[in-house]
Amino acid sequence: MNIYEHIDYTLLKPTATNNDIWNLCEKAVEKGCASVCIPSHFVPFVYEFFPTLTICTVIGFPLGNCSYRTKITEAIEAICSGANEIDMVMNISLFKNENYQAVKEEIDDFCIDIEEKAIELKEEITVKVIIETCYLTNEEIAIATKIVDESLADYVKTSTGFGTRGASFEDIMIMKENIYNGTKIKASGGIRTKEDMEKYLELGCDRIGASKLP
Repeated sequence: MNIYEHIDYTLLKPTATNNDIWNLCEKAVEKGCASVCIPSHFVPFVYEFFPTLTICTVIGFPLGNCSYRTKITEAIEAICSGANEIDMVMNISLFKNENYQAVKEEIDDFCIDIEEKAIELKEEITVKVIIETCYLTNEEIAIATKIVDESLADYVKTSTGFGTRGASFEDIMIMKENIYNGTKIKASGGIRTKEDMEKYLELGCDRIGASKLP
C-alpha cells in the first residue's frame, strides 16, 4: 500500500513561514503526496513555485462559525489563486442548535457556488467538509456524517487539528456506518505513525491529513 498517495501533507500553524511551506512542498513532491494542505495566504506562493502539486486549503478555519459570504469569498479567492481542494469547516454552532437543514443548505450552497466557479475556470475542485468530531457525541457524529453524505460535498473530514482532539478509529467506524452515497472520508488530527495511517486506510478512509510523514 502506497500511503503517501492518500496523504494531504499539512502545515496550518499560524507561525508558518515561506521557508516552512517550501520545505513542506519539496517533501510532498518527493514522496508523491495527494496534496499539500496550507493556509489560503500561501496558495499563490505554492501555485507559482510548485505547479504540479495539488493544493488544498482550509476555509472558515478553524471554528466554522463565520458567515456564509465570508466562507465562499475566501474559497473562491483561493480557487482563483490555484487551489484545487477546499476543506471547509461545518458551522458547528448551527449544528449544535440542531438546525440541521441550515447546515446542509450551507454545504450545498457552498458546493454549488464552488462548482460554478470551477466551470468558469475549467477546473475540477474537490470539497471536503470538516465536522470536528471532538465537539460531537457519537450520535452527533452519525448525524453530521449523514448530512454531509446527503449533500453535494465530496468528503466528510474528522477534524481541524485545532480542537480538543484529532481523529480516532471510533470516529471513522461511526462515519463509515452512516455513509450511503459514496462520500469519501478524510481522517486528520494527531495521525503520525505509519501503522496508524495504514489502519485508517483499512477502516475506509481515502485521505489522511498529516503534519508529519513516516
